[in-house]
Amino acid sequence: MATAAAQRETGETTQSIPLVIGASSLGTMFEWYDFFIYGTLAASGIIGRVFFPTGSETLQTLLAWAGFAIGFGFRPLGAIIFGYLGDRLGRKYTFLVTIVLMGVATAGVGLVPSAETIGLAAPVLIILLRICQGLALGGEYGGAAVFVAEHAPQGRAGFYTSFIQAAVAGGFVLSLFVVLGVKGVMSAATWDAWGWRVPFLLSIVLLVISVWMRSKLRESPVFEEMRAEGRMARNPFVESFTYPGNGRRLFVALFGVAAGLTVIWYTSMFSVLSFLQGPMKVSATTAQVIVALAALIGSVWFILFGHLSDTWGRRRVIAVGYALTLVLLVPAFWLIGSQANPALAAASARAPIVVTGAQCRYDPFASGGQATPCGRVLDRLTAKGLSYTVEHGEGLRVTVGGTVVAHPEGEGMDAALDAAGYDLTPQTPPLRSLLIIMLGVVGLSLLSGMTYGPVAALLSEMFPPAVRYSSLSIPYHVGTGYFGGFQPFIASYIVARTGDPYAGLWYTLGVVALALVVILWGAGRSWRNDLDAGSGAR
Repeated sequence: MATAAAQRETGETTQSIPLVIGASSLGTMFEWYDFFIYGTLAASGIIGRVFFPTGSETLQTLLAWAGFAIGFGFRPLGAIIFGYLGDRLGRKYTFLVTIVLMGVATAGVGLVPSAETIGLAAPVLIILLRICQGLALGGEYGGAAVFVAEHAPQGRAGFYTSFIQAAVAGGFVLSLFVVLGVKGVMSAATWDAWGWRVPFLLSIVLLVISVWMRSKLRESPVFEEMRAEGRMARNPFVESFTYPGNGRRLFVALFGVAAGLTVIWYTSMFSVLSFLQGPMKVSATTAQVIVALAALIGSVWFILFGHLSDTWGRRRVIAVGYALTLVLLVPAFWLIGSQANPALAAASARAPIVVTGAQCRYDPFASGGQATPCGRVLDRLTAKGLSYTVEHGEGLRVTVGGTVVAHPEGEGMDAALDAAGYDLTPQTPPLRSLLIIMLGVVGLSLLSGMTYGPVAALLSEMFPPAVRYSSLSIPYHVGTGYFGGFQPFIASYIVARTGDPYAGLWYTLGVVALALVVILWGAGRSWRNDLDAGSGAR
């Protein structure tokens, strides 16, 4: 494909590179906004309360995060469907279809009546709409990444595609700012009653802007020449697995790239948000402002490391990011936790909670209440976001700072916590602490930027043009859908079972350790393809 190669060599294309990047990135940001607005409101408890009421605050939260995960679970199917269409019909029109599907599904979430109004139909409709969102997102990212990569000048793919990666973070930041803005113009009662629906309905406005911008784009020159020369795959899905060398590349793309980077991203964004609003008892608005500003500041890391990957190498930057994550993730959360609510942290250290019982088991999914008195005590402590230690013994016994709690299943627990200095009302940390927390979140976004910034260029270069859309999308969305999308749910479940607000980090560390091993193993062979020629790995 000499013409496409020559265009990339000189940086000359049939359309403006800023238009290509701008339209692709804004569309990606809006589409991820649509997807993340659910997670932003799930972290604040609204989704669980409205659509998954159970009487157990912990179970409501888990069900809300399960709904979040379901959308990710269907992303691989979307990658298969739209990857096939993208390799057969073209990059441009395929990701135009995905953004329409996403916008309509998101607005639909804002129109679904509550479970109190229509009963079981409410969570069913929410799950169906989340499935539609997952299908749409499964096709969108691959199209945007490939489209920009195939327009990028030679040797600049990392820098140009990094804007796509930053746009993903931008979608999260936009979801937070929209929530804060809408909350700011109405009373708390109005927000709780129906105002939270407005961010979902605003998706229609974003959809119109996205469609208008992307309709101005022309098809990728690589795809146009491939179609003109008859080199298109007959069945991109099948050929993604049968193309010579693709099996190894798909394995590394899934376990060494997508799985690792996505658990870091969701930990540094959604887990931090839940951590601050939940166990640390920081007010929802304060937590959202902190995370939004830190994520906005930290988005520069995506572009920086995408740019550096053009000279340092994609996998080298990502592998270093994995290694730093294994070392710095837990200390970063400790730093954030120490500053988020110093009084609560001091009370926990001064007066630890110890629960003793013979059948001290806690089931987070028990909708009818816990089976044992000890389980009911653990349920109360978990709902309050308090850490505790469980010891085996005869009969139920609860101590707070060594003092035995009378009637721990009733008001005695609240009285003991008050006496020990446990202030469970939402707090706003002092300015110095706020700055340190923001520094911690910006540090987490640096880890995410190192691993996420170069990925679109890396995956685009790994696979040949005829099956690039499918080959990129399938492992990316399996990895991000199942390893990353389920991260908030799995982390919340681990925290609920252990009573340790930091225990959920072990899931992230385990996945990142696996990814580091795989990407180092994969570095034994170069898979950098010519984005134009598609001659296979060399």
